[in-house]
Amino acid sequence: MKKILILSANPRNTDWLRLDEEIREIKTALRRSKYRDNFEVITEGAVRIDDLRRALLDCEPQIVHFSGHGTGNNGILKNNSGELQQQREAYRLNSPSGGIALENNSGEMQLVSTKSLADLFNTFQNTIECVLLNACYSEVQAEEIHKHIYCVIGMERSIRDDAAIKFAQGFYDAIGAGRNYEDAFQLGCNNIDLNGIPQSLIISIKINKDIGIILSSNKNSKDKEEKSNMADQRTINIGSGNYNERIEGNYVQGNYYASSEKQSLTEVAAEIQKLLEQLDKSYPADTTLGKMQIAAETIKSIENNPSLKERILSVLKASSVQAFGQLLNHPAASFVIAALEDWQKTKGN
Repeated sequence: MKKILILSANPRNTDWLRLDEEIREIKTALRRSKYRDNFEVITEGAVRIDDLRRALLDCEPQIVHFSGHGTGNNGILKNNSGELQQQREAYRLNSPSGGIALENNSGEMQLVSTKSLADLFNTFQNTIECVLLNACYSEVQAEEIHKHIYCVIGMERSIRDDAAIKFAQGFYDAIGAGRNYEDAFQLGCNNIDLNGIPQSLIISIKINKDIGIILSSNKNSKDKEEKSNMADQRTINIGSGNYNERIEGNYVQGNYYASSEKQSLTEVAAEIQKLLEQLDKSYPADTTLGKMQIAAETIKSIENNPSLKERILSVLKASSVQAFGQLLNHPAASFVIAALEDWQKTKGN
């Protein structure tokens, strides 16, 4: 049996998120699946630090899903029209660094540092297979946690609430159908695309194959013990605040394959992102004229850097300017994308 622990937190001093809807979609995906008798779903809401530790100890899950807020370096983001987007990024509250936002005893936000979170998961590396951090800027935490956990999924930047929900829906549809974590990741991203939300490239997956070997070995010995001591069963328990659906099922495994195209796209986008941040010092990013100047200077800088120019043309040929634009987090992003489209046409790509 595979246990899925869903942890959620929406501190009262942060934007409201549709966490209940996300949890409902996850339960629905598994309940209707071919291998529905294979999973136990356990939910914990308004999670505090002590709740996190105790839930991991008590439940011994194979999949840990966090749904809520994360913080980045830029605070609340705005779209190109200047309107606030509903996304899973919390107010920083003068915090010196970002992290995952849990709740304190007063229901307000308490950030959990990257190192402490990674150290916590390190103590559960023999039981936890997958950690999904469905929160903004959680890629930093995912990078550290994946040193100890087989599969970790995080967000490279701010993600909209509807995109996070659609990813979870596609991901658990696939898990419930017996697919491996990598397939589930791809189907989750594809569900974002199918719904016309341009944020699928924000989500990243990290695989630790060495940890996977350890998990496989531990599971084989545990399966033998369970088969000798347990009969087939299915129960549904509804307690105070928690929903448990006990089911038995298949063990999902898979081989990780890296997408070199996506990696190249991400790397080049990171270079352009740094360039945009440098241009901020010379041109105002809060005016139309300033954004146009930033876009023009970006193209000029690309032309003056043959190596960067060649790599950008290569990734744009393999994907698209729109896909590239998803990875840019800047007020002038739309102007830069328009300039890149015109520039690409002059190169015959």
